[in-house]
Amino acid sequence: MTSAPDLPTRADVDAAPLRQWLRDRRADVLAEIADYVSVETPSDSKPHLDRGLDWVTARLTGALGEPTAIHRRRSATHGDTLVADFAGVGPRRLLVLCHYDTVWPAGTLADWPFTVEGRVARGPGVFDMKAGLVQALWAVRALDAAGRARPPLRVVLNGDEEVGSITSRPTLEAAAEGVTAALVLEPGIDGALKTARKGLGLLRIEVTGVEAHAGLDPDKGVSAIDELARVILALRALADLDRGTSVNIGTIEGGTRPNVIAGHASATVDVRVSDPAEAARIDAALAALRPSDPRLRLVVHGGWNRPPMPRTPGIAAMVDLARTVAANLGDDLAERAVGGGSDANFLAALGVPLLDGLGAVGAGAHARDEHIDVDATVDRAALISGIITAFARP
Repeated sequence: MTSAPDLPTRADVDAAPLRQWLRDRRADVLAEIADYVSVETPSDSKPHLDRGLDWVTARLTGALGEPTAIHRRRSATHGDTLVADFAGVGPRRLLVLCHYDTVWPAGTLADWPFTVEGRVARGPGVFDMKAGLVQALWAVRALDAAGRARPPLRVVLNGDEEVGSITSRPTLEAAAEGVTAALVLEPGIDGALKTARKGLGLLRIEVTGVEAHAGLDPDKGVSAIDELARVILALRALADLDRGTSVNIGTIEGGTRPNVIAGHASATVDVRVSDPAEAARIDAALAALRPSDPRLRLVVHGGWNRPPMPRTPGIAAMVDLARTVAANLGDDLAERAVGGGSDANFLAALGVPLLDGLGAVGAGAHARDEHIDVDATVDRAALISGIITAFARP
């Protein structure tokens, strides 16, 4: 990544007028969230994703104006990735990162429509992370309405985050070139920023053995299931929760019949690590796996889906900046380390200072209890406004 200007040294932003402006438009913010939730964008439906990105792109340019550059990286199988640059004041370019795909299958709205009761709004994808994207739009609208400066913005919209950013990762990493910092509009946990995330490894272990009759020729067979069991125990022994490393055997399958020595067996494995040293330790252990019998074949598929995101000095500096803006609003801003991964992991691995978990305030990601606190979400948009305009200061 090329060098970028330093982070802002002044964050004494008076964001109270921005918050009041947004509070006065609470109904409009909520209406846009409702509209967006009504546009289904399941990760596994390309037609829905295309329509969803069209909807978001129209709202994006409507709120931020015409981009100075825009590129839509097409994917035949997953959601496209959009990168759009918008002019602003000063040398610090700020990357705003959102994903528009959700875990909810097409048709979910038919039996779970968007609803609002008091200050709580519910619906598929409202928390993770459709409200976060709407917050970003309104954060910029608030700045423009108040005549506040905004820095050059690079907005990245990812359509396959929920399935591991399979096709989008190269585009995301290229978009980080030359930016000063990034804001990731993933939802927070109880309003807390996510300042550390675990790295995620997704593996599939396949063992091929030698089939034989379990009663007549037990000495002629070599069980793939027995070998897989040995490997599973070896993998489980790699877990070290004190170091933040977990190993979960998610599924296993194998064999054909009780009286046949298994010729094939496989398992899927989820590995989470908190720091790169642990990832290297896991890699070394995987590379050292060998079959216990020369007649067996052992293959490890997959690898690291996302690198770990430790709390770097750059992230710490961004947290300090955000806390200063929040304090000027009379608010506290908590932070938390989490076990899940996001696109923030990729940016952090490139050394980009970032804030993650800036999105909606609520709970229930990937669950039927998914919801947001509308009032807190509107106020979070004011915090985003304050952080953005801080980057336009000398």
